[in-house]
Amino acid sequence: MHEIDFKIFGDDMQFVEIELDPMEAAVAEAGAMMYMEDGVEMETVFGDGSQQNSGLLGVLVGAGKRLLTGESLFMTVFQNRAPGKRRVAFGAPYPGKIIPVHLAELGGELHAQKDSFLCAAKGVSVGIALQRRIGAGLFGGEGFILQRLQGDGYAFIHAGGALCEKTLAPGEVLRVDTGCVVAFQPSVQFDIQFVGKIKTALFGGEGLFFATLRGPGRVWLQSLPLSRMADRIVAASQAGGRREEGSVLGGLGNLLDGD
Repeated sequence: MHEIDFKIFGDDMQFVEIELDPMEAAVAEAGAMMYMEDGVEMETVFGDGSQQNSGLLGVLVGAGKRLLTGESLFMTVFQNRAPGKRRVAFGAPYPGKIIPVHLAELGGELHAQKDSFLCAAKGVSVGIALQRRIGAGLFGGEGFILQRLQGDGYAFIHAGGALCEKTLAPGEVLRVDTGCVVAFQPSVQFDIQFVGKIKTALFGGEGLFFATLRGPGRVWLQSLPLSRMADRIVAASQAGGRREEGSVLGGLGNLLDGD
């Protein structure tokens, strides 16, 4: 496992800068790179880019796992071939926070939602974690498949909006909107619970189900899931009819909206 140093910059639109010693490397999703210094070489690899895949069969298995999570079959490896230290940076895909997690401190494994992984030290394996419970798989917002990050180095995941980290005691239960779950330790039990009242389910605006997280273990939550932000943008773009705020129609629309 490659030991890397890093710094996170920015507030709402963050990026992480990773410092690589000679021959050290980082892996990232295709398109995540922001900049890299001279001496860092970029190579696209088939599979998850970890050192755990040996031989053709191992590479095919790693690629198949990424395909099941909806990600690209390829990842990009950034390796420092210069005699001194060099830096490479990766940007967040939308407003939020970048979370650095040291997998060795979490028992070597973390489960995360499919689109949250940003980059990691080379040697971290990005696989799949299947939901054992039918309810969680069907209505959990992420389906049957989550990303499983394994290793003993740093991995970086992205949360939309504001970040909330909680440590659950044994038996402690937290109910969460299904889209707001970013990541959790394997010791945390993830399940789905019906909201309980038909009127609340139909008109409450929170959906039919909650995600329930039962400790022990650490969980990471986000205040702005990408799906929620996308729904608001689509709804606003489809409103139509008021292209200019100063027009007569725009004023009438604002009046009807209560603005």
